[in-house]
Amino acid sequence: MFEAAVPTIFFTNSSPTTENLQLALVVSVAAALLLLAVRLVQRSNVQYVLNSLFGIGIGAFFAWRSARGGGDASDQALAYFVPGILYNAVYAVVITLTIAIRWPVVGFMVGSVAGDATAWRRDRQIVRLCSNLSWLLAVPCVLRVAVQLPLYLAGKNGTYDPDAAVAALGISKIALGWPLQLAALAGMVWLLARNHTPIDSREKQPKLV
Repeated sequence: MFEAAVPTIFFTNSSPTTENLQLALVVSVAAALLLLAVRLVQRSNVQYVLNSLFGIGIGAFFAWRSARGGGDASDQALAYFVPGILYNAVYAVVITLTIAIRWPVVGFMVGSVAGDATAWRRDRQIVRLCSNLSWLLAVPCVLRVAVQLPLYLAGKNGTYDPDAAVAALGISKIALGWPLQLAALAGMVWLLARNHTPIDSREKQPKLV
């Protein structure tokens, strides 16, 4: 959570105050590289720092495209948040479609663990459980789009101060990021704890060794 939030905090604080997107991006990348150096010194997992750098790179590309199109500093800063909005929108739509066609995405996760990608579909109760778990994955994405898209559009069309919209987008990106994801995972754990996964007694159960 810390590694994902720090670059966004630096970008949000730098962009509106300096009105210099390039400087804001440099500050964000520098913060992420500092975290990467700490990870390397500790010889620990660098995955989340690299994910953060990748996200900064995609956002910078969209900001660059906005600059090429004649957008001012505010437009470029707003464009930085477009990839995240698009990603969450697509993710939510895909998960919802898998639930609608009764092939919930969590079922494939269950299948990968069980060793059979589609065996879970033979039990209606497991399909329903996997659908509910998939909804818990989709809800954070829906909430992010529901909050961030109106902020982006308001800043873009001038009905809301662009700098304030950038700040609000940065805050929402942090608040609706890993904290919301962890809440969804906690909900999945709770759902699994109260819904015992059905086991077909006719099938031979594996022995524990």
